[in-house]
Amino acid sequence: MNELLLIVLAYFIGSIPTALIISKVFFHIDIRDYGSGNMGATNTFRVLGSKFGTIVMICDILKGMIAVALYCFLPHYLTDEWDRTNLMVGLGLAAVIGHIFPIFAQFRGGKGVATLFGMILTVQPVIAASCVGVFLLVLFLTRYVSLSSILAGIALPICVLWIWNDDVTLYRVFAVLVAIMIILTHQKNIIKILRGSESRVPIFKARDRRKLNRK
Repeated sequence: MNELLLIVLAYFIGSIPTALIISKVFFHIDIRDYGSGNMGATNTFRVLGSKFGTIVMICDILKGMIAVALYCFLPHYLTDEWDRTNLMVGLGLAAVIGHIFPIFAQFRGGKGVATLFGMILTVQPVIAASCVGVFLLVLFLTRYVSLSSILAGIALPICVLWIWNDDVTLYRVFAVLVAIMIILTHQKNIIKILRGSESRVPIFKARDRRKLNRK
């Protein structure tokens, strides 16, 4: 029963509509009416700029981290590593679902990548760092946040199943499902990338200006 209450609380934490709150408070708009219509960090970067996109990304990551940390309220899980990992995964998934289908925003949320990263960062920080490395490298090379998210998501099961060979069954299954979920939620982005119409985020303006000056 206590576990169920924490999972419900984790869902509510994930449902906090960070991008929607910021867009309404500072710009008096609904972020979902612009850009991709998505309530996530990527669309916030595109519509509101890198400053507010970064704020939204950090807040969404914190949602995943805080949700996973709720296990601390149950003393049993402080000493049992196996059960703790299973509960942490359950809490994190509840937060991700809350972000994608937020009860506080008519169940129209984001794609859950930042919240998912916050969850993984708390459960397995080394693996999370590896996925971040993939994300940042792809972002630096392409400036496609969507492609960076997809490849970072695919890197997760590779790290869990083969590189670090984690032996927690639920975590292994979770890693595979995450990769599949990220690919499915980015289908439109994949089509746009293949067509060459996907938007690039203006993160490396100085680098791009140098390239233009050389031409």
